[in-house]
Amino acid sequence: MPLYAGGGCAPILRAMTKQLNSLGIAKLPKDTRVVVAMSGGVDSSVTAALLCDQGYDVVGISLQLYDHGAATAKAKACCAGQDIYDAGRVADRLNIPHYVLDYEARFRADVIDTFADAYVRGETPIPCVVCNQTVKFRDLVATAREIDADVLATGHYIRRDDGPDGPQLHRAADPTRDQSYFLFATTREQMDFLRFPLGDLPKDTVRALARRYQLATADKPDSQDICFVPDGNYASIVERLRPEAGEPGDIVDLDGAVLGRHKGIIHYTIGQRRGLGIGGRSGASGDAAVLYVVRIEASANRVVVGPRSALAVTRVPVSGINWLGEGVGPPPHGIEISVKLRSTQEPLPARLYGRSNNGGVVELAEPEFGVAPGQAAVFYDDTRLLGGGWIVREDLAEVAA
Repeated sequence: MPLYAGGGCAPILRAMTKQLNSLGIAKLPKDTRVVVAMSGGVDSSVTAALLCDQGYDVVGISLQLYDHGAATAKAKACCAGQDIYDAGRVADRLNIPHYVLDYEARFRADVIDTFADAYVRGETPIPCVVCNQTVKFRDLVATAREIDADVLATGHYIRRDDGPDGPQLHRAADPTRDQSYFLFATTREQMDFLRFPLGDLPKDTVRALARRYQLATADKPDSQDICFVPDGNYASIVERLRPEAGEPGDIVDLDGAVLGRHKGIIHYTIGQRRGLGIGGRSGASGDAAVLYVVRIEASANRVVVGPRSALAVTRVPVSGINWLGEGVGPPPHGIEISVKLRSTQEPLPARLYGRSNNGGVVELAEPEFGVAPGQAAVFYDDTRLLGGGWIVREDLAEVAA
C-alpha cells in the first residue's frame, strides 16, 4: 500500500491517534508546524513518519556539523555525509521539505574544541551532552522558531509529560534505550518547545514501523561512536587539536614515587588498569597488586595510580547544575535522589546538597569506584529526570564542605 496519495504527508495509520493534537498544541495537526531533527538514522526517520501520518505540517532539518572530507569524518557516524543523504531519502519518501543547515563553525567551537580542552585538563568528556545542550537544542530550537514552528521533535528515547507545574522529562519506557542521561542539560524553556514521540516505544517497534512506512533507514545500524571521531580513536583527534595533551610524562604512585612513563594524558582515564605498562605493585598480592588510574594531574602532566580501594568515593562534587526539579535548585539541606554517574549504570541511591553558583555535592549511600571528572552526574526521582551537573575533582570544586 503506498504511503501517499497526492502532495504532502498523507496518513495510512490515522487511527493511531484520536486526539485533536497529540503534541499538546491547541491546533489541528494540519495547522501545527513541526520541525523534525533528522540525523539520517531510523529513530528520527520514524519520528518524522509518525508525525506525517498524523497529519502535521512536518519540516525536516539535518545539520552539517563538520567537514565530511576532513580527518574527523566517519562515514557511518551521526550527521556525516551518508546520514544527510539518508535523511533526504526519507524526506522524499514522506514528501516533506528537507533542509540541511551548515552548523560546522558552531559545532567546532561548542563541541569539538570543548571536547579537546577537557582532555587537556585531564577530564573524560561527554560530547553528546554538549552537542544536545548547544548545537541541537539551543541553536536548532532558535532556528525552528524562526520558521514559525510550533515544536521541535527529535528521535531521542525519553518521555515528556505534563506535570502540575509544567512539562517534566522521564526515563524512556524501554530502559535499554533510555537517553535521559544525555539530555540532563535540557532547560525548562526548551522543554516547552521539544517533543519526543518515541519515548513510549521499544526499539523493535520503531524498526517495525520503519519497515511498515517503507523507509530507507529501516535496517540501518545504530551509530556507536562519537560522530566526529574516526574508528573511536579520540586520542588522535585531541592530539591533532591540542598537541600538548600528547606529551609524555611520569606515572607515579599515591606517594609520588615514579613508576614509569605515560604516553600523554589523553590516553588515560580514571579507573583504567590496562595499558599502563608498569606491571603491578611490588611486594603486594591479590587485588592490592593491581594498579588503576586514580587521578590525572594535568598541570604536572602526571598520571597517578593506586589500588582499587583508592578509587572508592562517596562524595561527588558537581558544577554547572541544570535543575529540573521543584524550586530554583537543589536545597542546601539536601534532597534524596538517585543518581547516574555513567550513562550505562543504573541509578544509585544518594542525597544531593545544593551549593552556590549552580554547584552541589552528591553523597552516595555506598562507595562507587572510578568516578571520572568531566562525566555527568544525572539526578532522578524514580523515573523523573531532575537535571544534572558535571563531575569535578574534589580539590578543584568550588563548593562548601
